[in-house]
Formats: sequence, structure tokens, C-alpha cells
Amino acid sequence: MVLRLLYVIFVRLVGWLVLLGRSSAAKDVELLVLRHEVAVLRRTNPRPTLDWTDGAVLAALVCRLPRLLREHRLVTPDTILG
Repeated sequence: MVLRLLYVIFVRLVGWLVLLGRSSAAKDVELLVLRHEVAVLRRTNPRPTLDWTDGAVLAALVCRLPRLLREHRLVTPDTILG
């Protein structure tokens, strides 16, 4: 139990240090991507369906994210091209 708590604290601290190293533009783009994904998820009941406009907006914003964050999004630029 204590080991798990220490692990969670360590992961949070490392996450905060990574945030300090990121530019404000990258943080702003990440917030925009997350807000748009939440908007898509809120308007769908059982399963999210993306319109072509949703995909285009997310693909354009995801291109601006750092590579590590780009891998965990609903829509990647490759998804749009496929």
C-alpha cells in the first residue's frame, strides 16, 4: 500500500516536471484537443462517432502536439488519411 502511494506520488511529480519543460503553445494545443474530444464524447451516447469536421479539427490540432501525446488520441492524422 505504501509502495503504491510512493509510486503514484513519483509519477505525479515526474508528470509535473514534464509540464514545466513544455512550451505554453504545446499546452494550449493539448487543451484544445482534449476539449474537442470531450465535446465529441458528450454528444454520443453508447459510442463516439466522429463527423468529418471533427476528424479534420482533431487531425489539425493533433499535428501540433508533441509525439508522445500524439500517440494517445482518438484521431491521428494517419486515421484521417486512411
